[in-house]
Amino acid sequence: MRWIGYQRLERPTAAVERSIKGLLFDCRMCGQCILSSTGMSCPMNCPKNLRNGPCGGVRANGNCEVRPEMKCVWVDAFAGSARIPGGTEALRQVQHAVDRRLQGRSSWLRAVRQRLGETP
Repeated sequence: MRWIGYQRLERPTAAVERSIKGLLFDCRMCGQCILSSTGMSCPMNCPKNLRNGPCGGVRANGNCEVRPEMKCVWVDAFAGSARIPGGTEALRQVQHAVDRRLQGRSSWLRAVRQRLGETP
């Protein structure tokens, strides 16, 4: 990867990631994916972009207060985390605020660089 260059890999990797995660998880490509910590439910689909749990306006039927026709992202996250080993513990971790500079960039490439001990 270093030989090819991360800048050259960014565009094709992000395109593949957008296609796959968009289809499977309705991913918004925030560049800081936390799907594994939210029961495979993308919190960026929340109209309020809440990354650490639901707001106080979840309706009794589990729908969103902003978009009443939409199921609350966090209701799905709690249900999904119960099906993943270690999912409920991961759900309790506090997530950092979204860095909007990473919007549209590949979180896969970012994760690989972190595992290799490089600063993305």
